[in-house]
Amino acid sequence: MSDPVPSVATLLCEPDRLARRCDPASLGFATTEELEPLQEVIGQARAVEAVRFGAGMAAEGFHLFVSGPAGIGKRTMLLRVLGEEAKSRPAPSAWCYVHNFDAPHRPLAIGLPPGVARRFAADLAGVVEELRNALPATLEGQEFQRRVEEIQEELKEKQDEALGALSKEAEAKGLRLIRTPGGFAFAPVLGDDVMTPEHFAKLPDDEQQRLGNAMEALQEKLTDVLRRVLEWAKQAREKLKEASRALIGASVKTLFDGLRSRYAAHPKVLQHLDAVSADVVEHAEDFRKEGAEPAGMPMEAAGTASQASLARYAVNVLFDPGEAAGAAVETEENPTLANLVGRADYQSRFGALTTDFTMLKAGALHRANGGFLVLDARKVLLQPFAYEALKRCLHSREVRIESPAQMLALLSTVAPEPEPVPLDVKVVLVGDRMLYYLLHQLDPDFRQLFKVQADFDDDTVRTAGSEALYARLVATMVKAGGLRPFDAAAVARVVDRAGRLADDSTRLSAHMGSIGDLVREADFHAARRASPRVEAADVDAAVAARERRGGRIRELLLEQVRRGITMVRTDGAVVGQVNGLSVVGYGDTVLGQASRITATTRMGSGEVVDIEREAKLGGPSHSKGVLILSQVLAGRYAVDQPLALSASLVFEQSYGMVDGDSATMGEFCALLSALADAPVGQSIAITGSMDQNGRAQAVGGINEKIEGFFDACSVRGLSGTQGVILPRANLEHLMLRDDVVTAAREGRFRVWAVETVDEAATILTGVEAGVRGRDGRWPEGTLNARAQARLDGWLEKRRELARPMGEAAPRAASTEPATPAPLPPLPSPPSGGEPSGGEPA
Repeated sequence: MSDPVPSVATLLCEPDRLARRCDPASLGFATTEELEPLQEVIGQARAVEAVRFGAGMAAEGFHLFVSGPAGIGKRTMLLRVLGEEAKSRPAPSAWCYVHNFDAPHRPLAIGLPPGVARRFAADLAGVVEELRNALPATLEGQEFQRRVEEIQEELKEKQDEALGALSKEAEAKGLRLIRTPGGFAFAPVLGDDVMTPEHFAKLPDDEQQRLGNAMEALQEKLTDVLRRVLEWAKQAREKLKEASRALIGASVKTLFDGLRSRYAAHPKVLQHLDAVSADVVEHAEDFRKEGAEPAGMPMEAAGTASQASLARYAVNVLFDPGEAAGAAVETEENPTLANLVGRADYQSRFGALTTDFTMLKAGALHRANGGFLVLDARKVLLQPFAYEALKRCLHSREVRIESPAQMLALLSTVAPEPEPVPLDVKVVLVGDRMLYYLLHQLDPDFRQLFKVQADFDDDTVRTAGSEALYARLVATMVKAGGLRPFDAAAVARVVDRAGRLADDSTRLSAHMGSIGDLVREADFHAARRASPRVEAADVDAAVAARERRGGRIRELLLEQVRRGITMVRTDGAVVGQVNGLSVVGYGDTVLGQASRITATTRMGSGEVVDIEREAKLGGPSHSKGVLILSQVLAGRYAVDQPLALSASLVFEQSYGMVDGDSATMGEFCALLSALADAPVGQSIAITGSMDQNGRAQAVGGINEKIEGFFDACSVRGLSGTQGVILPRANLEHLMLRDDVVTAAREGRFRVWAVETVDEAATILTGVEAGVRGRDGRWPEGTLNARAQARLDGWLEKRRELARPMGEAAPRAASTEPATPAPLPPLPSPPSGGEPSGGEPA
């Protein structure tokens, strides 16, 4: 036999169980000025351990995903732990891009020790500047000009000699070599003058024939001479270039030898210096032409063009940590593709977009190379191409600058293809848990790359030690914000608020953002009082002010209760009606409110209709609760016989979605009240889930629900009979307001904690629910017995309606209950009439 139902008095909660308050004396200080700032993170040992493991794990794929709700301080803690780890690592290498003289569209990447890249860029720029001054002077010097004149004179002599010989031959044949705008030509002469066309036409035909043949023969010789002149000119240019190389090479070698000795430990730098010096010698004329205006070019563009011609000798320092100690901890708040992997800038030049290696810019991956990069996971996923590019870089362990415009063919211009930079970075994504679970499930690459999850807790266990840590946390916030010191009572109120935010008397919220806001708001109220310190009243004022700011809807709901628009009774008794409790969220505000749950019962075939579900206003959790309720009915009253019941349940005056199973006990009590014809006291509200055995189960939002009904009773007037029934499993979650606790202590409001729905029904109706005996029967006069009797009566009436007219009912042969056959459906009533034997619901 089951244990008897406890008395109502034993189910009543003591006022001290309704909230847990921190004793200021237990904190051991007068004001927070006496406390040391807090360096650790409260209650996040597991997450901190995971971050330290991920930060120190060097194997590939052990990048981190830091999850947890926003505002708990995970980013602050993360940066502190990563900063400590970064100090133990060497400073990252510097990287720069230089011109590739073999393939100009593929700039070369050079890695150097910290600080060396900037020095190398400055040194090479200084040498180029010296060349800009020295080479033009060298090329215009007397020695070089003398050699130029010699070569030009030699060329002129050869040209004059060849043309002179050809001119004498022409004179001997009556022709003359003349220079025209189009080049050289032969013409017949008459005396000392060139023969005019009129005179030539008057010559005899044989003379014209002779002169024509002579001109053709000489023209072929002239063509051969001009070809040789071009060859001599080419040879002269080569001689000039050789002379230039010989003269400039010594100067260039002197300048570059100093650089080579300075950077002898860096092979790539030496290779580049060799390429630069060779190119300078080869294109020395570029330095002399620098000040000249190119033909057809506007004056303002001449300097730009000359600078661009020498830009190939520049060094583009992509990233250089300089004298920084340790590795970098980089964050990127706008993780676009360009901000992650770098970009190539463009500039408009003569109507076209141009770029080169000097316009390559570093991305966050370059700056974090060798250290840590912290990114917001949601922002990365929202940026086109960013997430895929990040994974590609982590897989290949190199950073390649990519342009989304080139990828989408938005720019019809040639873009550089810079050599990728080797990548050694630890990426940390920060996001909520759902995002982590979705990525882990849907993206195989994510599982391979982000193998470490650091999951931050929402709250921590409340002990004397954690309360002391909270006090130091408040002291840290006060010092960091330059606020007034908090006295012990004020800190105790902050700790109590942390317990309320956790909705648990045994835990404290880890939401540092909310605690920080409360500390700052309390300081504001202390400032308005011109108080030198923050006291408990200031903390209470900050909490009250925040509730007032978000209390418009709460006041509206209470006003509707007071005026009777929302029909919630707080006194009297009604059959089949229970005050259920629910929570409603509006932005940051969560409100508890009472709702009438009504039940109707009638003879039927075991169907319990959930009107919310039928109207498509019930969520799956609420529907599940109603189905459990129907099974409790069947298991309790119809184990060996059909359930001759049809019932309906509804939340009155509910016009939105209803979800959750916290109304299951209330709905069952409403049905039991209707079946047993036992009025339910309307001064009591109930919340709680229920299993198939009728045991009460914990629900959420318990504090808001109790306070919501308390407020509704307060606007009607507290009578001393009002209260709330809740599952005993929710006792540890109670952190009620002071006014509710005070009312309970003064006997004006009560809270009962139950373990079964029978205990709740006993409290609501004032009638003992009863416990089934060994014979399967309920004690006389109990709620369950009255409900069983009504159901048995309906079952008998159904059998009578289903029996043929005039047939007598069979007499019972045994006192033991038999298992009857399933009942047939009720017969249709006569036309225009009602079914006989029915009872009003």
